[in-house]
Amino acid sequence: MGENLLDRVAGSPPLGGRITVARLLGSQSLPLADLYERAGRVARWLRGRGIGPGDRIGILAANCLEWVVLDLAALRLKVETAGFEPGKFEPTAELTERYGITLLFTDRADAPGTVPMEEVRAVSEGGRPDTADGSAPLPPVTWGPRDVTTIKFTSGSTGEPKGLGATAGSINSSLAAVQEIFAHKPDDDLFVFLPLSLLQQRYWVYSALLHGHDVTISTYEAAFAALRRVRPTVVMGVPALYETAKRQIEARLARAKDGTGPAEAARAVFGDRIRYLWTGSAPANPDTLRFFTEEAGLPLYEGYGLNETCIVAKNHPGASREGSVGRVLPGKQVLIGDDGLVRVRSEYPVNTHYAYARPGDSERVFEPDGTVRTGDLGRIDEDGFLYILGRADDVIVLDNGKKVVVRPIEERMKADPAIAECVLFCPAQTELVAVVSPGSVPADRDAIAARLALTNAELSADERISRVVVADPPFSIDNGLLTSQYKPKRRQILAAHHTAVHDSTEGIHAP
Repeated sequence: MGENLLDRVAGSPPLGGRITVARLLGSQSLPLADLYERAGRVARWLRGRGIGPGDRIGILAANCLEWVVLDLAALRLKVETAGFEPGKFEPTAELTERYGITLLFTDRADAPGTVPMEEVRAVSEGGRPDTADGSAPLPPVTWGPRDVTTIKFTSGSTGEPKGLGATAGSINSSLAAVQEIFAHKPDDDLFVFLPLSLLQQRYWVYSALLHGHDVTISTYEAAFAALRRVRPTVVMGVPALYETAKRQIEARLARAKDGTGPAEAARAVFGDRIRYLWTGSAPANPDTLRFFTEEAGLPLYEGYGLNETCIVAKNHPGASREGSVGRVLPGKQVLIGDDGLVRVRSEYPVNTHYAYARPGDSERVFEPDGTVRTGDLGRIDEDGFLYILGRADDVIVLDNGKKVVVRPIEERMKADPAIAECVLFCPAQTELVAVVSPGSVPADRDAIAARLALTNAELSADERISRVVVADPPFSIDNGLLTSQYKPKRRQILAAHHTAVHDSTEGIHAP
């Protein structure tokens, strides 16, 4: 393969760039060279505590500078990390035993047997010289293509999250492919806000260290407060962020009395330096993509990837096609069977099996050579653009034998701002019933009813929705109906609204 980028991240001081941690009430910023020095202090401290190659540390904390420092320190020692999402995992002895954790770091004050993040902060800032193993040089490390750098976990739409060891080769390959198509430069500032326990969020820190650009770490709660203050050039966001932003922009336009247009209103939300917007993790609403790219003048590029594959395809400047998730990236091969199922083969696989999963899970997803059965339906056009049509298990078979792919119908419903999410079910295989999460509270039931009528008018008889159940409260991460990447959890949604879905008298009925 090409240059070992992770070795550069771990072993070479950066030439420029800054890292900023943006919170609701302010920001902390420092040069990447200082970040590198802090990671070195923490690496020497970890080594002084007996941590070395072959060990695994766990990090269970909200996004913060110390999260990044610990991750980089581990890379410099050839120590694996396991990133645990707060709220999904608890800092217990059972957790450390189950996942082979030598030290567990957390921001929870009531977690005996763990190391508090405040201690990491003190060491990184040079406030604990007695524990930092002096200034002894760190031994050089080399990350081989098949070496596992971190355990990452599925977002957990059902059951216990599966743990997957991510190899250095897969990370290097993804970093190189993304840089080739987006050419991030020193004057870029990449804004990320999803949990750092999700490996892809850490890609952008690695990218900053490699290419000398800035990177800003925030949280979903602080994202909109931080955007205009930080003024990034690139935003890495899930579709839910852009749908919320679109509603904010439209509200600004409705209030404007001075001829403000979509471009000015969008920059009031995102800042005035945006070069492009990135989205993935879940299907994006086509109307939202068009709004930002065509009306607001902020190109929004959709892509496709899974935990098990890393980034597979991405629209990008000079190669973007509406409705697609982009062309397949170098190092990836997409195979589509006669049944339309998408399989992905990688030059450098993320792995060939799960490290932690139920018996049979690995065999269902991974073929012996690491090829991944995605469970998605798709097609590739004559120019090499990949289209994802939906999940194979989201195909509903009616009692008359008609197969209905639900995603396009759900997307039609979500085109109205009154509907944030839509999930279709088929009780007794005789009718389609939608459970929608409203775009506002209280729900605009008139607008939802109008969208139902409009959607049905564009569909065949078998595809039409008979009625809509309006979720109260709306889907959220806190109530367990959205994953950490804001994807609807279909099984949990059906369980929460089972009675209404199966009661033909409930909901908004189609005219």
